[in-house]
Amino acid sequence: MKKLIFVRHGRAEEATSSFSDFERSLTTRGKVVSEEMAVILSGNEKKPDLFISSPAFRALETAMIFARVYGTDTEEVILKSSLYNRVTLKSLAEIIENIPGDAGSIILFGHNPSFTEIPDRLSKNGCDFLPKSAIVCLSFKTETWKGLVREKGKMEYFLKPEKGS
Repeated sequence: MKKLIFVRHGRAEEATSSFSDFERSLTTRGKVVSEEMAVILSGNEKKPDLFISSPAFRALETAMIFARVYGTDTEEVILKSSLYNRVTLKSLAEIIENIPGDAGSIILFGHNPSFTEIPDRLSKNGCDFLPKSAIVCLSFKTETWKGLVREKGKMEYFLKPEKGS
């Protein structure tokens, strides 16, 4: 069995002329909620084998928070530029098909609309909109990452921050 865990980045600063979209950081509240969600996930899920993030600063910050909660060196977070712009099933396949077969779970950090659309397309029963800091886990009855994007996975859980977070 293989698991794909999608995490949408936490609440970020508003876009301004001072910073590019790529450089936007998490707000203080975004950092707090991301850590709360990481703690919740760590109570439900063993440490993922790989942490893969969009290189946009808000996604990377979110990934580093989750890595820290799991006791993973933040240097082990893998950056994939294809997770920054609109992710497609094809670009996701290019990321995951080269992952070693012994890796059972991958946690991905990125952005909407892709992080709602991709789990929705890969799940047998669809997937609701992922708010900021939300987590969705899909499991697949396969022993290899190759070809996984042509499968339909089972949604194991959908975790979202409490209203007002």
